[in-house]
Amino acid sequence: MTAGKFITFEGIDGAGKSTHIAYVADLLHGRGNTVITTREPGGTALGEALRNLLLHEKMHLETEALLMFAARREHLAQVIEPALARGDWVISDRFTDATFAYQGGGRKLSLPKLAVLEQWVHPGLQPDLTLLFDVPLEVARARLDATRDLDKFEQEKTDFFAATRAEYLRRAAEFPERFRVIDSTQPITEVHKTLDEIVSSI
Repeated sequence: MTAGKFITFEGIDGAGKSTHIAYVADLLHGRGNTVITTREPGGTALGEALRNLLLHEKMHLETEALLMFAARREHLAQVIEPALARGDWVISDRFTDATFAYQGGGRKLSLPKLAVLEQWVHPGLQPDLTLLFDVPLEVARARLDATRDLDKFEQEKTDFFAATRAEYLRRAAEFPERFRVIDSTQPITEVHKTLDEIVSSI
């Protein structure tokens, strides 16, 4: 058994990141670790209530960013920080990189403003590993299930997702020590092989 670490999964809608969370959790379980899987926005009762508002209600851009960080602060206090203190591993479907990508890149909110909120809400805490699942925009859009209701982010236009993806890749270049960019156009078996190698190196 090893000390707990904080792993985040990132990518634009349709990149396929969520399908691989259970696989990585199983890998870590197999190594004798206690693993907590969670998501943002969400992860707590309050966070899930805020998630519903954030995904479906129109609001001012800064309100949206502030609610994202409010949900995150609760998530940290109730789930992430206690789990890490116990030595558990935490896997989160999105974290602060998503806010930089979506609200900063996609919605054009000032990145310095987001950096201030980041420093306020989780100073000194960053993921130990961020897995960024990257695909071309046309692939991501084709993967979104047209038979279900899309949330307000999934309904955005191509330009929004191009800017969101670009900010994700900029963040990955800025923080190469914790990011691993995964080509999510590969067959699932190849993605799993890559994930096996990454997890075995932790």
